[in-house]
Amino acid sequence: MQLNEIDYGKARPIDGYGEGFFRIGGAVHQAPLLVTADSVQPWGGYDDLGPVLALAGQIDVLFVGTGAEMAYVPAAFRAAVEGAGIGVEPMTSPAACRTFNVLLSEGRRIAAVLASV
Repeated sequence: MQLNEIDYGKARPIDGYGEGFFRIGGAVHQAPLLVTADSVQPWGGYDDLGPVLALAGQIDVLFVGTGAEMAYVPAAFRAAVEGAGIGVEPMTSPAACRTFNVLLSEGRRIAAVLASV
């Protein structure tokens, strides 16, 4: 088996997570968060649309980490984000972290909002 080291360039991958926190680029941040390739900021939940909509034109897909269990994304949140031209992909937070890192390594235009695991 051949192992390849992933090069994220200047982007910061999600290194780990636990109850109430995510480790991104080596730094620990308290959940919930909005994460892009080069930034991490607190996120106020589904009613906090401003920071997500500000990414319109900069990202193509938003991964919505719903926590330890899969949950529905509120219709109003989905409609607002998709109306801004951003795809919405809900999944558990661990799956969102893994998917974020894979697409980040490919240089894709992505972001994630992450609820506590």
